[in-house]
Amino acid sequence: MKIPFLGDRHEKYGDFDPEGIAELLAECELLRSLAAEEGVRLDDTVDSLEALDQLLPRWRDEEENEPWLGNDAGLYLGTVIVRGVPGAAWEIRSDGQPVVRLESGREFDVVESGHEWAASGAPELSQVYAEVAET
Repeated sequence: MKIPFLGDRHEKYGDFDPEGIAELLAECELLRSLAAEEGVRLDDTVDSLEALDQLLPRWRDEEENEPWLGNDAGLYLGTVIVRGVPGAAWEIRSDGQPVVRLESGREFDVVESGHEWAASGAPELSQVYAEVAET
């Protein structure tokens, strides 16, 4: 998910309010709606990632939803990482792509992981979180 208007604004106006960006990226409206329909509450925890991984992938059959679902899954994964891994923070790259950066400087394209999950269910979101948390 590229957010070009954020990239342009970043270059033009300087840094953003990290909490404001985190709040914007955490919305994940489609994913939250689909999960709620299945009885899963997304509370920004690792447990909710595990619950998503266990859902039957009925919504994957709707191809028109896949790009949006992939974006939301990646942004939700990033939200859980930022809230759960000390020192993790959102960063908007110059191309407008939101990524998660760890204190070590390592960068994770969580949106790419979200698209892979939306398309095939793998890697599991909770598995990606575990790998990130270990670094």
